[in-house]
Amino acid sequence: MVFANARVIDGTGAAPLERASVRIKDGRIAEVAESIAPSSEGAAERTIDVDGRTLMPGLIDAHAHLSSDISRSPGFGPPPPLKGELPRPRELGYFVLAKTARALLDAGVTSVRDVGSYDDEAIVLREAIRLGIIDGPRVLSCGRIISATAPGGAIFTTMYREADGPDDMRKAVREQLRRGADFIKLMATGARSVLAEDPEPAQMTADELEAIVDEAHRLGVRVAAHVEGLDGARLAVAAGVDTIEHGLSLHREPALLDEMARREIVLVPTLSTFHDLAERFTGAFAPALVEQAKRQLSEAYSTLTAAHAAGVTLAMGHDSGPPGENAIELVRMVEGGLSPLEGIAAATRGSARALGLSDTGMVTAGALADLLVLDGDPLDDIRTLLGPERIWMVVRGGAVVAGHRHARELSAA
Repeated sequence: MVFANARVIDGTGAAPLERASVRIKDGRIAEVAESIAPSSEGAAERTIDVDGRTLMPGLIDAHAHLSSDISRSPGFGPPPPLKGELPRPRELGYFVLAKTARALLDAGVTSVRDVGSYDDEAIVLREAIRLGIIDGPRVLSCGRIISATAPGGAIFTTMYREADGPDDMRKAVREQLRRGADFIKLMATGARSVLAEDPEPAQMTADELEAIVDEAHRLGVRVAAHVEGLDGARLAVAAGVDTIEHGLSLHREPALLDEMARREIVLVPTLSTFHDLAERFTGAFAPALVEQAKRQLSEAYSTLTAAHAAGVTLAMGHDSGPPGENAIELVRMVEGGLSPLEGIAAATRGSARALGLSDTGMVTAGALADLLVLDGDPLDDIRTLLGPERIWMVVRGGAVVAGHRHARELSAA
Protein backbone atom coordinates (compact mmCIF):
# COMPACT_ATOMS: atom_id res chain seq x y z
CA MET A 1 0.00 0.00 0.00
CA VAL A 2 0.97 3.65 -0.31
CA PHE A 3 0.18 6.31 2.26
CA ALA A 4 -0.13 9.61 0.40
CA ASN A 5 -0.41 13.23 1.48
CA ALA A 6 1.14 12.63 4.93
CA ARG A 7 3.10 14.79 7.32
CA VAL A 8 5.95 12.37 8.05
CA ILE A 9 7.89 12.43 11.32
CA ASP A 10 10.58 9.84 10.73
CA GLY A 11 11.65 9.22 14.35
CA THR A 12 15.26 10.30 13.87
CA GLY A 13 14.75 13.82 15.17
CA ALA A 14 14.78 15.33 11.68
CA ALA A 15 12.23 17.97 10.71
CA PRO A 16 9.00 16.52 9.31
CA LEU A 17 8.35 16.02 5.61
CA GLU A 18 5.22 17.75 4.41
CA ARG A 19 2.73 16.14 1.99
CA ALA A 20 4.96 13.08 1.57
CA SER A 21 4.18 9.53 0.52
CA VAL A 22 5.27 6.24 2.08
CA ARG A 23 5.21 2.95 0.18
CA ILE A 24 4.88 -0.35 2.07
CA LYS A 25 5.92 -3.64 0.51
CA ASP A 26 6.25 -7.07 2.13
CA GLY A 27 5.86 -5.61 5.61
CA ARG A 28 8.62 -3.03 5.21
CA ILE A 29 8.93 0.56 4.13
CA ALA A 30 10.05 0.52 0.51
CA GLU A 31 10.13 4.25 -0.22
CA VAL A 32 9.61 7.64 1.40
CA ALA A 33 9.36 10.59 -0.98
CA GLU A 34 7.47 13.77 -1.80
CA SER A 35 5.63 11.84 -4.48
CA ILE A 36 5.69 8.18 -5.47
CA ALA A 37 5.08 6.86 -8.95
CA PRO A 38 2.64 3.95 -9.38
CA SER A 39 4.15 0.52 -8.96
CA SER A 40 5.68 -0.85 -12.14
CA GLU A 41 5.40 -4.47 -11.06
CA GLY A 42 1.79 -4.81 -12.02
CA ALA A 43 0.62 -5.85 -8.57
CA ALA A 44 -2.48 -4.28 -7.10
CA GLU A 45 -1.43 -1.43 -4.81
CA ARG A 46 -3.77 0.43 -2.49
CA THR A 47 -3.28 4.15 -2.04
CA ILE A 48 -4.58 5.68 1.17
CA ASP A 49 -4.84 9.46 1.24
CA VAL A 50 -4.28 10.42 4.87
CA ASP A 51 -5.24 14.01 4.07
CA GLY A 52 -2.34 15.77 5.79
CA ARG A 53 -2.45 13.70 8.96
CA THR A 54 0.77 12.91 10.84
CA LEU A 55 2.47 9.61 9.98
CA MET A 56 5.20 8.52 12.38
CA PRO A 57 6.78 5.31 13.69
CA GLY A 58 4.70 3.25 16.07
CA LEU A 59 5.47 3.96 19.72
CA ILE A 60 7.86 1.60 21.49
CA ASP A 61 7.56 1.11 25.25
CA ALA A 62 10.99 0.11 26.51
CA HIS A 63 9.98 -0.57 30.12
CA ALA A 64 6.72 -2.37 30.83
CA HIS A 65 5.55 -5.16 33.11
CA LEU A 66 3.16 -7.28 31.03
CA SER A 67 1.24 -8.92 33.81
CA SER A 68 -2.25 -9.89 34.84
CA ASP A 69 -1.56 -8.00 38.08
CA ILE A 70 -3.63 -4.82 37.69
CA SER A 71 -2.65 -3.09 40.93
CA ARG A 72 -1.42 -0.08 38.93
CA SER A 73 -4.35 -0.23 36.53
CA PRO A 74 -7.51 0.37 38.58
CA GLY A 75 -10.60 -0.53 36.57
CA PHE A 76 -8.70 -2.20 33.74
CA GLY A 77 -9.34 -5.80 34.76
CA PRO A 78 -12.21 -7.51 36.54
CA PRO A 79 -13.76 -5.88 39.61
CA PRO A 80 -12.33 -6.97 42.97
CA PRO A 81 -13.89 -10.20 44.27
CA LEU A 82 -16.61 -9.92 46.88
CA LYS A 83 -16.56 -11.88 50.08
CA GLY A 84 -18.50 -15.07 49.62
CA GLU A 85 -17.60 -15.49 45.95
CA LEU A 86 -15.93 -18.66 44.80
CA PRO A 87 -12.19 -18.32 44.11
CA ARG A 88 -11.56 -17.07 40.61
CA PRO A 89 -9.64 -19.25 38.15
CA ARG A 90 -6.00 -18.32 37.74
CA GLU A 91 -6.50 -18.56 33.99
CA LEU A 92 -8.60 -15.39 33.96
CA GLY A 93 -5.29 -13.60 34.03
CA TYR A 94 -4.56 -14.60 30.46
CA PHE A 95 -7.67 -12.74 29.30
CA VAL A 96 -6.31 -9.67 31.09
CA LEU A 97 -3.08 -10.14 29.12
CA ALA A 98 -5.04 -10.36 25.86
CA LYS A 99 -6.89 -7.16 26.76
CA THR A 100 -3.51 -5.56 27.50
CA ALA A 101 -2.21 -6.47 24.05
CA ARG A 102 -5.27 -4.95 22.40
CA ALA A 103 -5.07 -1.76 24.48
CA LEU A 104 -1.42 -1.27 23.56
CA LEU A 105 -2.12 -1.56 19.84
CA ASP A 106 -5.10 0.78 20.08
CA ALA A 107 -2.79 3.36 21.69
CA GLY A 108 -0.25 3.11 18.88
CA VAL A 109 2.31 0.95 20.72
CA THR A 110 3.72 -1.50 18.18
CA SER A 111 6.64 -2.91 20.23
CA VAL A 112 7.08 -3.37 23.95
CA ARG A 113 9.89 -4.64 26.17
CA ASP A 114 8.70 -6.57 29.21
CA VAL A 115 11.13 -6.08 32.10
CA GLY A 116 9.61 -8.59 34.49
CA SER A 117 6.31 -10.40 34.94
CA TYR A 118 4.93 -13.10 37.19
CA ASP A 119 4.95 -16.75 36.13
CA ASP A 120 6.46 -16.00 32.71
CA GLU A 121 3.18 -14.39 31.61
CA ALA A 122 4.91 -12.04 29.17
CA ILE A 123 6.55 -14.95 27.38
CA VAL A 124 3.15 -16.63 27.05
CA LEU A 125 1.67 -13.39 25.68
CA ARG A 126 4.57 -13.03 23.25
CA GLU A 127 3.96 -16.51 21.91
CA ALA A 128 0.19 -15.97 21.59
CA ILE A 129 0.91 -12.90 19.46
CA ARG A 130 3.66 -14.59 17.45
CA LEU A 131 1.41 -17.54 16.65
CA GLY A 132 -1.44 -15.30 15.53
CA ILE A 133 -3.84 -16.29 18.31
CA ILE A 134 -4.35 -12.66 19.28
CA ASP A 135 -3.30 -9.28 17.91
CA GLY A 136 -0.69 -7.40 19.86
CA PRO A 137 2.55 -5.48 19.69
CA ARG A 138 5.95 -7.07 19.17
CA VAL A 139 7.02 -8.32 22.63
CA LEU A 140 10.50 -8.84 24.02
CA SER A 141 10.75 -10.32 27.52
CA CYS A 142 13.52 -10.75 30.08
CA GLY A 143 11.95 -13.84 31.62
CA ARG A 144 12.66 -13.39 35.32
CA ILE A 145 14.67 -10.56 36.81
CA ILE A 146 18.04 -11.66 38.21
CA SER A 147 18.49 -10.36 41.74
CA ALA A 148 20.79 -11.08 44.63
CA THR A 149 19.01 -12.70 47.56
CA ALA A 150 17.08 -9.72 48.92
CA PRO A 151 13.81 -8.68 50.61
CA GLY A 152 12.33 -7.89 47.19
CA GLY A 153 12.31 -11.58 46.40
CA ALA A 154 9.68 -12.14 49.09
CA ILE A 155 7.46 -9.49 47.49
CA PHE A 156 7.98 -10.10 43.78
CA THR A 157 8.17 -13.92 44.08
CA THR A 158 8.04 -15.46 40.58
CA MET A 159 9.09 -12.20 38.92
CA TYR A 160 12.56 -12.73 40.41
CA ARG A 161 15.29 -15.32 40.11
CA GLU A 162 17.52 -14.77 43.15
CA ALA A 163 21.17 -15.75 42.80
CA ASP A 164 24.40 -15.29 44.75
CA GLY A 165 27.99 -15.45 43.56
CA PRO A 166 29.28 -15.13 39.98
CA ASP A 167 28.68 -18.77 39.06
CA ASP A 168 25.07 -18.71 40.23
CA MET A 169 24.54 -15.46 38.33
CA ARG A 170 25.80 -17.13 35.15
CA LYS A 171 23.46 -20.04 35.75
CA ALA A 172 20.55 -17.62 36.23
CA VAL A 173 21.31 -16.04 32.84
CA ARG A 174 21.26 -19.46 31.19
CA GLU A 175 18.00 -20.34 32.91
CA GLN A 176 16.28 -17.23 31.55
CA LEU A 177 17.38 -18.04 28.02
CA ARG A 178 16.08 -21.57 28.45
CA ARG A 179 12.73 -20.10 29.51
CA GLY A 180 12.68 -18.16 26.25
CA ALA A 181 13.95 -14.74 27.37
CA ASP A 182 14.98 -12.25 24.68
CA PHE A 183 17.32 -10.29 26.96
CA ILE A 184 18.46 -10.24 30.60
CA LYS A 185 17.46 -7.85 33.35
CA LEU A 186 19.34 -7.49 36.63
CA MET A 187 18.87 -5.58 39.87
CA ALA A 188 22.00 -3.47 40.34
CA THR A 189 20.34 -1.82 43.37
CA GLY A 190 17.33 -2.47 45.53
CA ALA A 191 13.82 -1.37 44.59
CA ARG A 192 12.19 1.87 45.71
CA SER A 193 8.90 0.00 46.29
CA VAL A 194 10.32 -2.38 48.92
CA LEU A 195 10.40 -0.94 52.44
CA ALA A 196 13.16 -3.29 53.61
CA GLU A 197 15.52 -2.34 50.76
CA ASP A 198 17.74 0.71 50.54
CA PRO A 199 17.92 1.71 46.84
CA GLU A 200 21.18 3.65 47.28
CA PRO A 201 23.89 0.94 47.67
CA ALA A 202 24.68 -1.66 45.03
CA GLN A 203 22.78 -4.90 45.53
CA MET A 204 25.36 -7.04 43.73
CA THR A 205 29.12 -7.16 43.88
CA ALA A 206 31.15 -6.09 40.87
CA ASP A 207 32.08 -9.71 40.20
CA GLU A 208 28.43 -10.81 40.25
CA LEU A 209 27.24 -8.05 37.95
CA GLU A 210 30.13 -8.52 35.54
CA ALA A 211 29.40 -12.26 35.39
CA ILE A 212 25.81 -11.57 34.26
CA VAL A 213 26.87 -9.10 31.58
CA ASP A 214 29.69 -11.32 30.35
CA GLU A 215 27.47 -14.40 30.13
CA ALA A 216 24.62 -12.57 28.43
CA HIS A 217 26.83 -10.83 25.89
CA ARG A 218 28.75 -14.03 25.22
CA LEU A 219 25.44 -15.66 24.35
CA GLY A 220 24.36 -12.73 22.18
CA VAL A 221 21.69 -11.03 24.29
CA ARG A 222 21.43 -7.58 25.80
CA VAL A 223 21.35 -6.58 29.46
CA ALA A 224 19.05 -4.09 31.18
CA ALA A 225 20.02 -2.90 34.67
CA HIS A 226 17.61 -1.62 37.30
CA VAL A 227 19.58 1.26 38.83
CA GLU A 228 18.62 3.78 41.48
CA GLY A 229 21.64 4.69 43.63
CA LEU A 230 25.05 5.73 42.31
CA ASP A 231 26.96 2.69 43.58
CA GLY A 232 24.90 0.38 41.38
CA ALA A 233 25.09 2.85 38.49
CA ARG A 234 28.89 2.85 38.61
CA LEU A 235 29.05 -0.96 38.58
CA ALA A 236 26.48 -1.27 35.78
CA VAL A 237 28.17 1.26 33.51
CA ALA A 238 31.61 -0.22 34.17
CA ALA A 239 30.32 -3.71 33.35
CA GLY A 240 28.89 -2.48 30.04
CA VAL A 241 25.16 -3.04 30.41
CA ASP A 242 23.08 -1.98 27.42
CA THR A 243 20.39 0.02 29.19
CA ILE A 244 19.97 1.74 32.54
CA GLU A 245 16.42 1.59 33.89
CA HIS A 246 15.32 4.52 36.10
CA GLY A 247 18.84 5.86 36.81
CA LEU A 248 17.46 8.78 38.80
CA SER A 249 20.72 9.49 40.67
CA LEU A 250 22.87 9.87 37.54
CA HIS A 251 22.63 13.67 37.52
CA ARG A 252 24.77 13.64 40.67
CA GLU A 253 27.76 12.27 38.72
CA PRO A 254 28.00 13.82 35.23
CA ALA A 255 31.03 11.70 34.35
CA LEU A 256 28.81 8.61 34.40
CA LEU A 257 26.46 10.23 31.89
CA ASP A 258 29.41 11.10 29.68
CA GLU A 259 30.56 7.49 29.84
CA MET A 260 27.05 6.25 28.97
CA ALA A 261 27.01 8.52 25.93
CA ARG A 262 30.44 7.29 24.86
CA ARG A 263 29.47 3.62 25.26
CA GLU A 264 25.98 4.14 23.76
CA ILE A 265 24.23 2.91 26.91
CA VAL A 266 20.56 3.91 26.70
CA LEU A 267 18.75 5.54 29.63
CA VAL A 268 15.08 4.66 30.23
CA PRO A 269 14.07 7.29 32.83
CA THR A 270 10.55 5.93 33.67
CA LEU A 271 9.24 9.23 35.04
CA SER A 272 5.71 7.85 35.41
CA THR A 273 6.63 5.28 38.02
CA PHE A 274 7.88 8.03 40.34
CA HIS A 275 4.61 9.92 39.82
CA ASP A 276 2.81 6.71 40.82
CA LEU A 277 4.45 6.35 44.22
CA ALA A 278 4.66 10.08 44.92
CA GLU A 279 1.16 11.04 43.74
CA ARG A 280 -1.22 8.37 42.42
CA PHE A 281 -1.03 5.52 44.92
CA THR A 282 0.11 7.22 48.10
CA GLY A 283 -2.44 5.34 50.20
CA ALA A 284 -1.15 1.97 49.01
CA PHE A 285 2.49 2.37 50.04
CA ALA A 286 4.27 2.81 53.35
CA PRO A 287 4.63 6.54 54.17
CA ALA A 288 8.44 6.30 54.09
CA LEU A 289 8.31 5.03 50.51
CA VAL A 290 5.99 7.86 49.48
CA GLU A 291 8.35 10.47 50.90
CA GLN A 292 11.29 8.77 49.21
CA ALA A 293 9.40 8.76 45.90
CA LYS A 294 8.81 12.49 46.12
CA ARG A 295 12.56 13.06 46.37
CA GLN A 296 13.23 10.58 43.60
CA LEU A 297 10.66 12.21 41.32
CA SER A 298 12.58 15.47 41.43
CA GLU A 299 15.86 13.64 40.86
CA ALA A 300 14.44 11.71 37.91
CA TYR A 301 13.61 14.94 36.10
CA SER A 302 17.07 16.35 36.90
CA THR A 303 18.65 13.24 35.41
CA LEU A 304 16.45 13.48 32.29
CA THR A 305 17.75 16.96 31.46
CA ALA A 306 21.35 16.14 32.45
CA ALA A 307 21.36 12.97 30.33
CA HIS A 308 19.91 14.82 27.37
CA ALA A 309 22.56 17.52 27.67
CA ALA A 310 25.29 14.85 27.83
CA GLY A 311 24.08 13.24 24.60
CA VAL A 312 22.81 10.02 26.19
CA THR A 313 20.24 8.17 24.07
CA LEU A 314 16.87 8.31 25.84
CA ALA A 315 14.00 5.82 25.54
CA MET A 316 10.36 5.87 26.62
CA GLY A 317 9.43 3.47 29.41
CA HIS A 318 5.99 3.84 31.01
CA ASP A 319 6.50 1.41 33.92
CA SER A 320 2.93 2.09 35.00
CA GLY A 321 -0.67 1.50 34.04
CA PRO A 322 -3.22 1.13 32.74
CA PRO A 323 -2.12 -0.35 29.40
CA GLY A 324 -2.93 2.09 26.64
CA GLU A 325 -1.90 5.18 28.57
CA ASN A 326 1.78 4.64 27.78
CA ALA A 327 2.20 7.91 25.89
CA ILE A 328 1.85 9.87 29.14
CA GLU A 329 5.53 8.99 29.65
CA LEU A 330 6.40 10.69 26.36
CA VAL A 331 4.35 13.72 27.40
CA ARG A 332 6.22 13.88 30.71
CA MET A 333 9.58 13.68 28.96
CA VAL A 334 8.58 16.69 26.87
CA GLU A 335 7.25 18.55 29.89
CA GLY A 336 10.55 17.71 31.58
CA GLY A 337 12.65 19.51 28.97
CA LEU A 338 12.71 17.65 25.65
CA SER A 339 11.22 19.22 22.55
CA PRO A 340 8.24 17.35 21.05
CA LEU A 341 10.48 16.17 18.19
CA GLU A 342 13.08 14.92 20.68
CA GLY A 343 10.43 13.21 22.76
CA ILE A 344 9.05 11.39 19.73
CA ALA A 345 12.58 10.34 18.77
CA ALA A 346 13.04 8.90 22.28
CA ALA A 347 9.72 7.01 22.09
CA THR A 348 10.54 5.53 18.69
CA ARG A 349 14.17 5.33 17.54
CA GLY A 350 15.59 5.69 21.06
CA SER A 351 13.37 2.92 22.38
CA ALA A 352 14.24 0.73 19.40
CA ARG A 353 17.89 1.10 20.36
CA ALA A 354 17.04 0.11 23.93
CA LEU A 355 15.44 -3.07 22.57
CA GLY A 356 18.34 -3.73 20.23
CA LEU A 357 16.10 -3.42 17.16
CA SER A 358 17.93 -1.86 14.23
CA ASP A 359 15.06 -2.02 11.75
CA THR A 360 12.18 -0.35 13.51
CA GLY A 361 11.36 2.95 15.20
CA MET A 362 11.95 4.88 11.96
CA VAL A 363 10.07 5.85 8.82
CA THR A 364 12.92 5.14 6.43
CA ALA A 365 13.41 2.76 3.53
CA GLY A 366 14.12 -0.77 4.72
CA ALA A 367 12.58 -0.37 8.17
CA LEU A 368 9.72 -2.52 9.39
CA ALA A 369 6.40 -0.89 8.58
CA ASP A 370 5.35 -0.22 12.17
CA LEU A 371 3.46 3.04 11.82
CA LEU A 372 1.07 5.35 13.60
CA VAL A 373 -1.19 7.80 11.76
CA LEU A 374 -2.46 10.62 13.99
CA ASP A 375 -5.36 12.94 13.40
CA GLY A 376 -3.45 15.97 14.61
CA ASP A 377 0.04 17.40 15.02
CA PRO A 378 2.01 16.17 18.06
CA LEU A 379 4.71 18.75 17.39
CA ASP A 380 2.15 21.45 18.02
CA ASP A 381 0.60 19.64 21.03
CA ILE A 382 2.37 16.53 22.28
CA ARG A 383 -0.75 15.56 24.24
CA THR A 384 -2.37 14.71 20.91
CA LEU A 385 -0.84 11.26 21.45
CA LEU A 386 -3.01 10.75 24.54
CA GLY A 387 -6.35 10.99 22.74
CA PRO A 388 -7.73 7.62 21.59
CA GLU A 389 -9.92 9.46 19.10
CA ARG A 390 -6.74 10.87 17.48
CA ILE A 391 -5.30 7.40 16.74
CA TRP A 392 -6.45 7.20 13.12
CA MET A 393 -4.53 4.10 12.07
CA VAL A 394 -1.94 1.72 13.52
CA VAL A 395 0.16 -0.48 11.23
CA ARG A 396 2.35 -3.33 12.45
CA GLY A 397 4.55 -5.20 10.02
CA GLY A 398 2.66 -3.68 7.10
CA ALA A 399 -0.79 -4.77 8.31
CA VAL A 400 -3.43 -2.41 9.70
CA VAL A 401 -4.08 -3.60 13.26
CA ALA A 402 -5.94 -0.71 14.91
CA GLY A 403 -7.54 2.63 14.28
CA HIS A 404 -10.88 4.15 13.44
CA ARG A 405 -13.27 1.81 11.65
CA HIS A 406 -13.41 3.97 8.53
CA ALA A 407 -9.61 4.03 8.34
CA ARG A 408 -9.47 0.25 8.56
CA GLU A 409 -12.09 -0.01 5.85
CA LEU A 410 -9.99 2.29 3.67
CA SER A 411 -6.97 0.02 4.09
CA ALA A 412 -8.98 -3.02 2.98
CA ALA A 413 -10.61 -1.32 0.03
